[in-house]
Amino acid sequence: MIEVKVWSLAVDEKNQFPVVILQSLDGTKRLPIWIGPPEASAIAMELAGKKFQRPLTHDLLIAVLNGLSAKVRRVEITDLRENTFYAKIYLEAGGELLAIDARPSDSIALAQKAKARIFVAPHLFSTELDALMQTESAPPPGEADDEERVRELKNLIENMNPKDFGRFSF
Repeated sequence: MIEVKVWSLAVDEKNQFPVVILQSLDGTKRLPIWIGPPEASAIAMELAGKKFQRPLTHDLLIAVLNGLSAKVRRVEITDLRENTFYAKIYLEAGGELLAIDARPSDSIALAQKAKARIFVAPHLFSTELDALMQTESAPPPGEADDEERVRELKNLIENMNPKDFGRFSF
């Protein structure tokens, strides 16, 4: 497994859907994963260090885990089958390590909130994808760039019609 961090959040210009881009800690590999607006919002707000007035789903789950004396130890993006990524959340509870099947978007949002490490299976990185991601015209992320991305994503999410949820294809 290759340890990664959330490098960036972006909006796919083709379908106007959020994309989280994971980058290996050494900066040599990147992996884009298309995610839903609620998860993008949770990740964006965590990256920006902002909190909602009331707990959202990922905040609630962290509170429940804390109440049960369980901790998120790590998240692993494990596979890609039929254009769908798969992930596992590893929880430690009562001295046992539990692997929970989860969507990558929820896993990443939860890892961000729990300050847990994120890993990606090496076979999910491809040479073609790495080349494409390395030659993107986007500037490297800086504080101002990240803030602008958060503003753009927040604007997209705030202007979405609830009827749009669930009506997307790849």
